[in-house]
Amino acid sequence: MSRFPDPRYAPGDVVAMGEDLRVDTLREAYRKGIFPWPHDGLPMPWFSPRRRAVLFLDELHIGRSLRRAAKRSTLTFTIDHDFRSVIRACAAMERPEQDGTWIGANIITAYTRLHASGEAHSIEAWQDDELAGGLYGVDAGGVFTGESMFHHRSDASKLALLFLADHLRAAGSPLLDCQVMTPHMRSLGAREIARGKFLDLLAESQAKGLRLF
Repeated sequence: MSRFPDPRYAPGDVVAMGEDLRVDTLREAYRKGIFPWPHDGLPMPWFSPRRRAVLFLDELHIGRSLRRAAKRSTLTFTIDHDFRSVIRACAAMERPEQDGTWIGANIITAYTRLHASGEAHSIEAWQDDELAGGLYGVDAGGVFTGESMFHHRSDASKLALLFLADHLRAAGSPLLDCQVMTPHMRSLGAREIARGKFLDLLAESQAKGLRLF
């Protein structure tokens, strides 16, 4: 039995509530375009935003400063080399626009299990043997849904995202799911599309059977 309603018919951005973070639950949610987003004092809300932020990979905009940083960079990049360290670093990252972090112990445990099952993935940026930045997210079936980023060195998370974009493009994926818009993602060319359009694109990618990782 499905744990979630069809988000196309949800009147708002929140389509369900509940604390179930088992692997099967998360897998079903992401494949339906739904993700959990903890809020203090509330049962776990599950979102499918009516306006979805996406980055179409053929619309990726790399500004001059980031292009210069990429040319100067001596960072190296890996995939799924140290998921646990990446998600913990994302949880510890100070974010002036947020009051604390939504990546609590339950989220770390749940997504580490999802990683072990093959659905959650990390991108690591290294300076020699030091983890300099990175990001993690979920393969929703041919579309990568980004969850969080961190950096210990300037531009490390941005360059990790560019590495991910190249990887996704090579795998045949048309877009990166950003969930909700941020100034950084907008600067890279992300835009908002209607929920129904996003769900159509997600279904199309799933039908192709793309293997992203």
